[in-house]
Amino acid sequence: MLVIRLSRKGRHNHPMYRLLVAENSMPTDGKFVEIVGHYNPVNTEQPLEVKKDRVEYWISKGAQPSNTVAKLLNKTGFNLP
Repeated sequence: MLVIRLSRKGRHNHPMYRLLVAENSMPTDGKFVEIVGHYNPVNTEQPLEVKKDRVEYWISKGAQPSNTVAKLLNKTGFNLP
């Protein structure tokens, strides 16, 4: 099953996250299908960048967002089914 989840990148005390589409059996830093956005909690101006068309595409194909990703998408005004 495909999931949309976060993968941590960045350096010590400066986390950055990628929003990835990946198989749920893969590790979070393992192989992925596509990067659909970035989340930078340190940046207060624009912490979340999302490719909305690609997220909609993957959700239509059956990908399930993780709980954290669903909360982030809801904050940006993204309507999840």
